[in-house]
Amino acid sequence: MLSLESQIEAILFFNNEPISKKKLSTILEKELPDIENSLGILEEKLKDRGIVLLLKDDEVSLGTAPELSSLIESMRKEELNRDLGKAGLETLSIILYKGPITRAKIDYIRGVNSNFILRNLHIRGLIERIPNPDDQRSYLYTSSFKLLSFLGISKIEDLPEYSETNKELDKFTNNDKKEDNFNE
Repeated sequence: MLSLESQIEAILFFNNEPISKKKLSTILEKELPDIENSLGILEEKLKDRGIVLLLKDDEVSLGTAPELSSLIESMRKEELNRDLGKAGLETLSIILYKGPITRAKIDYIRGVNSNFILRNLHIRGLIERIPNPDDQRSYLYTSSFKLLSFLGISKIEDLPEYSETNKELDKFTNNDKKEDNFNE
């Protein structure tokens, strides 16, 4: 079995967002002092690397080393200057017409994984990620004020054919649920 530090690093890498020390303790079935000790060891092991351990209050995450900020910034600028592309526009449309919506539902409607696209839209400030009140392990995606302003609308309902498109998306997701129940 790999060390506790390696296990924590793997969880932080996989999770790709901050996680509480208490949650790490629960997942790894270790006492909080053991988690904190291993975080100290991991922080030391990551010195002189491109990744650092970020600590804020009771949460911990992986991030890029501050010394590499100019490199990351140039990559971010390049990413922001690229066109959204068909997949980005498709995902943005789903969020506009059906948001707030979970990533799972977006993936279901699109038929493919949308992680990268959602990240790209989020970085550009076109969408926001809010806590999901029904499931603390996931988020809901919704349009940002920046996007509404860019589109020149004051509310989502001002989108072209909003009601009709919303109804069609509802039919699509409800018909597939009925078929799934039928096939079980």
